[in-house]
Amino acid sequence: MQRYPYILVVGGREMENDEISVRKRGGEDLGSMSIEAFVKLVKED
Repeated sequence: MQRYPYILVVGGREMENDEISVRKRGGEDLGSMSIEAFVKLVKED
């Protein structure tokens, strides 16, 4: 079973701003970012 290193939060505020809130599994909050920025982050990781 694999674990994903990121937790994505999409609520009302994120929907309005067309963003997602990103947290790392260890608890580090990466803040809000666009989906494109998150994809770039994952590719670099």
